[in-house]
Amino acid sequence: MTEKATTTRPGTVQRIIKPPYSGQPEKAEIAVQGADDLYKEIRIENALIDKNGDEVSLKKGAHVEVKIEADPKETVPKQ
Repeated sequence: MTEKATTTRPGTVQRIIKPPYSGQPEKAEIAVQGADDLYKEIRIENALIDKNGDEVSLKKGAHVEVKIEADPKETVPKQ
């Protein structure tokens, strides 16, 4: 099995967004350090799984790591 190319960036949960309608998931807005100002925030469903298999949520101000992975066939050597 070929290892994936990766990078990890630190981030901070800026806010928790409550769903506008019932049945929709809560979102966590994360500011990714090192990203361009206009594109540094990402929003994900605020649902993670802990080491015991239980569902947990992020808190505002939480420090997180954002990991990007790509298959080697999806990358090119940097010049």
